[in-house]
Amino acid sequence: MTTTAEASAGAPSPDDSPTASGPAADVPALLKFTGTTLEGAAFDGTRLAGGPVVFWFWAPWCPKCQAEGPAVAKTAKKYGDKVRFVGIAGLDKNKDQMTKFVDRTGTSGLVQLDDRTGALYKHFKVTSQSSYLFVSPDGKTRSATGPLDEGQLSELIDQHTA
Repeated sequence: MTTTAEASAGAPSPDDSPTASGPAADVPALLKFTGTTLEGAAFDGTRLAGGPVVFWFWAPWCPKCQAEGPAVAKTAKKYGDKVRFVGIAGLDKNKDQMTKFVDRTGTSGLVQLDDRTGALYKHFKVTSQSSYLFVSPDGKTRSATGPLDEGQLSELIDQHTA
């Protein structure tokens, strides 16, 4: 399934693509989507294949999301290249508010996808924010809802990647 969405912030660099992803047939179906970063760059979800991924679904007006943004940023930094983090900004039509949220929460170091259309929320079957979806390299998933602090988020990642 291919999904398209608009987005900006934290555009992936060329070395963001995994080296162990293999042929497209090995990509979990959940990672077969496209989007746009908040900065306007095209994003292909298949580039995430080969390693664990944490998707964080947020909305710029969500107080839970704002409160946990700094913890998400710290956790992403803690795991570095071992776990990829992707923010999915949705449930709002105002891209400027999404960009301000990223600046306020210190999450500009993450890939942030613009999902004003709701296409990615639908693709991932997420119905609310703040939500997390943990995807292992083989496509197995685990979900959680926030707010989560840095310790809780780290514990869930460790459990999912063990």
